[in-house]
Amino acid sequence: MKTPHPTRARVPVTVLTGYLGAGKTTLLNRILTEHHGKRIAVIENEFGEVGVDNDLVLSADEEIFEMNNGCICCTVRGDLIRILGNLMKRKDRFDYILIETTGLADPAPVVQTFFVDEDISEQLELDALITVVDTHHVHLHLDDSDEVKEQIAFADVILLNKTDLVTPGELEALEKRIRAMNRFARIHRTNRCELPMDQLLDLGAFDLDKALEVDPGFLKEDAHEHDETVTSVGIELPGDVDLKRFDKWLRGLLVERGTDIFRSKGIISLKDNPKPLVFQGVHMLLDSSEGKPWGRKPRGNKLTFIGRNLQREELLKGFRRCLA
Repeated sequence: MKTPHPTRARVPVTVLTGYLGAGKTTLLNRILTEHHGKRIAVIENEFGEVGVDNDLVLSADEEIFEMNNGCICCTVRGDLIRILGNLMKRKDRFDYILIETTGLADPAPVVQTFFVDEDISEQLELDALITVVDTHHVHLHLDDSDEVKEQIAFADVILLNKTDLVTPGELEALEKRIRAMNRFARIHRTNRCELPMDQLLDLGAFDLDKALEVDPGFLKEDAHEHDETVTSVGIELPGDVDLKRFDKWLRGLLVERGTDIFRSKGIISLKDNPKPLVFQGVHMLLDSSEGKPWGRKPRGNKLTFIGRNLQREELLKGFRRCLA
């Protein structure tokens, strides 16, 4: 591993990618709360109408720029260059940049930004592309999702995450398949993205020649299109929620429609509770916890569902029944 570059002329950038629910936000939180001595600026990107991820990221001294009007590699491409440019006007306030892409992002156009834009390439250097893989669910998407394949193929570091949810045999078979897709990447097996910081930051791992070997047309400005069948439904409503009704509705929904609902997440205002409920789901797996007290922050509910064949009115009607 290359040694850190504390006096780099260019600011290092790490791009975090991985399919919906793989654990990118968990990894981001881990990096933000570790004692690595870095001042990190964070750029987040969500796919969905209602921005939720900013509420899921633990508060820290870092600045967070959340872009939820599309994928970085598509409609927000220009915004990424603009935001990076604005950040560099305040480069005395940080010494590292993290970009967390949406789970539906093809990483290639994101990485292109650091080579095709002259101002960006002079001031910033891509340190590594880190891909988080959900070992429990990736088989549902690996064959039919170009985004998943691209995220793995271009990665410098791959975290095989949630290894506690698969058997040793399944893990070996998956790692063998991923190694066949990317013979260059450093592969780590993790639970909740637990990995020493020196395996994640200041790696000096990105190699343009390797990227061009994976895709000879890597630097071409070709259009990138997502799977049009994958959409998002965002719900943002005031009011307090009855926990029993909400739990019954959400679990029932995921049992019945879990194969089509790739990702669910939200912040819920519970009746008679000073703290919000934070929930995150991947297919039929659901996890929830208490958030920080509302305090002076306006109470309310934000939910996002990402998947196929989503019916907005059905989801809205179901959630409305949960209001106290």
